[in-house]
Amino acid sequence: MNNDCILLDYGSGGKASQRLITDIFVRHFSNPVLNRLDDAALLNPVAGPLAMSTDGYTVDPVEFPGGTIGSLAVHGTVNDVAMLGARPQYLSCAFILEEGLPLELLERIVADMAAAAKKADVLIVTGDTKVVPRGAADKIFITTTGLGEVIASPAPSGSSAKAGDAVLVSGTVGDHGLTVLSRREGLSLASDVKSDSAPLNHMVKDLILTVGEIHCLRDPTRGGLATTLNEIAVQSGLVCTLEEEAIPVRPNVAAGCAVLGLDPLYLANEGKLICILPQDRAEAALAVMRGHPEGKEAKRIGTISSPGGISRPGQVVLQTRLGGKRLLGMLEGEQLPRIC
Repeated sequence: MNNDCILLDYGSGGKASQRLITDIFVRHFSNPVLNRLDDAALLNPVAGPLAMSTDGYTVDPVEFPGGTIGSLAVHGTVNDVAMLGARPQYLSCAFILEEGLPLELLERIVADMAAAAKKADVLIVTGDTKVVPRGAADKIFITTTGLGEVIASPAPSGSSAKAGDAVLVSGTVGDHGLTVLSRREGLSLASDVKSDSAPLNHMVKDLILTVGEIHCLRDPTRGGLATTLNEIAVQSGLVCTLEEEAIPVRPNVAAGCAVLGLDPLYLANEGKLICILPQDRAEAALAVMRGHPEGKEAKRIGTISSPGGISRPGQVVLQTRLGGKRLLGMLEGEQLPRIC
């Protein structure tokens, strides 16, 4: 490729487009399904039901401590498919590239994406590339769709939480949100924080095969832990009570949030999951989580209960360190745009 940045010609569908696809995308994503270069991917049949998810990624900046928009696009979609108790197998990806994007930057992002797919054991099997004029997009946007076979029976769901269930989280919260904010704004107070972006499908597979009965799995991305638990409480018509003291937050994240006036319970996470299951299976689930690098700081943080007294269906209640209680509502407004 003779130029050092993306030109409009690379989106024309002609020779320049073919060079871009061959020299960057196919070279890094190479696998037998993709290498056919047909208009669609020819996939092997699966025996069970399928889980499918799609998501768009516009994170700013596109490179940050702990990842890039490429690895984030893989992890985010792999994790969404896995939360349905599925084994992610295939990804598609579509790229919107701004004219003038440095090819060196694009190649770093694509290489990071390929490495993330390899770690998650999924194949990127089809995709699309469009180039828009300068100013019509911000560097690069990526849309990914994931497909996988459901291996849990029944599939976990937010509506399946039951009174008496334990609420577990696989690790510290708020890392990704504070990392992106600090890098975007050039804040030195959080210079040692990095994103938790990671694939969770291997952990989920082990949870399903080892623990068995799991009522709900969810990754608390935009809106953070508090908003995601509100969604589950509403879906199930129950009450979620959390112990503030039990919720894992890194000291540097807590300190950064205190300075900036942010609540880590509402910051995005890209490598954590919430697991809701019967109390008698909680310790087994924690042992499985802690056996994975992504879950070594897993904790039990709360309980699901039936509404009663002053509590109402769909509420999330925080038992504070001082012994009081406060309601955690859903996030209102945009705490931090373009977080993923």
